[in-house]
Amino acid sequence: MKYLLMLCKRQWKNMKQSNKTWTIFSFEFLTRIKSKGFIISTILGPLVMLILIVVPTLVASLTMGETSKYFAVLDDTGDIGKLLVASDTSKFFLTSKKPAELKKEILNGKLDAYVHIPANILETGKVEVYTPGGGGIGILETVQSKLQDIIMEKKLQAANADSSLINFVKNGIDVSSVKVTEAGTEKDYTEFYSIFGYMLGILIYGLMFAYGGIVMRGVIQEKANRIVEILSSSARPMQIMMGKIFGIGAVGLFQILIWAVIIIILAIAGASILPMFFSGMNSPEMINGGGANAMQMQGNLPFDIPAIPIGVWIGFLFFFLVGYFMYASLFAAIGSAVNQEDDAQQLQTPVTIALIIPILFMPVIMGNPDGSLATILSLIPPFTPILMTARIAATTVPLWQILLSIALTLATLFLVIWIAAKIYRIGILMYGKKPSFKDLIKWLRLSE
Repeated sequence: MKYLLMLCKRQWKNMKQSNKTWTIFSFEFLTRIKSKGFIISTILGPLVMLILIVVPTLVASLTMGETSKYFAVLDDTGDIGKLLVASDTSKFFLTSKKPAELKKEILNGKLDAYVHIPANILETGKVEVYTPGGGGIGILETVQSKLQDIIMEKKLQAANADSSLINFVKNGIDVSSVKVTEAGTEKDYTEFYSIFGYMLGILIYGLMFAYGGIVMRGVIQEKANRIVEILSSSARPMQIMMGKIFGIGAVGLFQILIWAVIIIILAIAGASILPMFFSGMNSPEMINGGGANAMQMQGNLPFDIPAIPIGVWIGFLFFFLVGYFMYASLFAAIGSAVNQEDDAQQLQTPVTIALIIPILFMPVIMGNPDGSLATILSLIPPFTPILMTARIAATTVPLWQILLSIALTLATLFLVIWIAAKIYRIGILMYGKKPSFKDLIKWLRLSE
């Protein structure tokens, strides 16, 4: 038994040594993960996403409806001004000064702004806010949001509406979605899953475009430095191309794994911090209560964060890999056909368009992920990695559609690899002339 294990280990070692694809894969993977660019992008990636997504959200939540302005209220109605001040005494105060005097105080910097409520406001619905420089949208929204409810209630009272009708008009109706399943009914998180699906689609697009571009630039660089000629002496073009694609793809997966760990850590930490920014942040309980109260305040978030089904993550991983290999093969073929990166623009255009089209249709598809347009487009192989991933996250996609999309995408993947390998085989050793699409077709025929 011991001898058999030793024999298997030796055979596996010999296979790895003789497998040129494995050698190229190892070189690409190890070289790139040790580079400074990879380390910096891996560390900065989550931080940049945090800054671009979380920080604006937190700032918006902290400043929503908030303004540092202190408004003087000049009321000609006799009662609406009092109601406005009572709605927020930290921002409004009544004044009996003349308009000319108030304007002078604004110009002298003694007053931030003043609100003039005319006597006929119930008829006209018009209010003027005087500021030194316009004040911005925030000031107007602050005044409008406060006066809107007051004027509405006044008008309803004038129409002899009872209190229940007034409350109904002010609060409106609450529409919620309920999901029907075989086990019964459960709360539906359509809005969250639609946004999440949109984000996954954008993520796959970005990853395929970024790592596909890395493959293309790597091929162009090796061709320009004549490194590929050395590789061709000991390995077949197909082995060189696939080793590079697999190696860079593994780098991408490794980076995604690191990002996932970082995001999970940030999410666990954020679960205790975020509620403080949305509700009760300045309350004594939150200030003095520490972490225990922070956990209790998680329910104060203005939204629910449901669990993401494992099938969504499996679909994301599968379609990312298939999409990456499909587009990376095309980018590798383009890189082999040109002598410098500038020459690749023309050949790269159809591939870029195929990547952009799903993004252009994404808002429409996320609005109706079960519609005919969403179904048809998500079954077109070049669009499937982005759109089917988004649909799986946003809705319950029928099993036959998932299986059909997998079959069509895999068939297209093998066809693309076959075509790319033929172009790569000839293009990698061609120098001088800038190739056209006609030249690529000729190369396909020559390699038959």
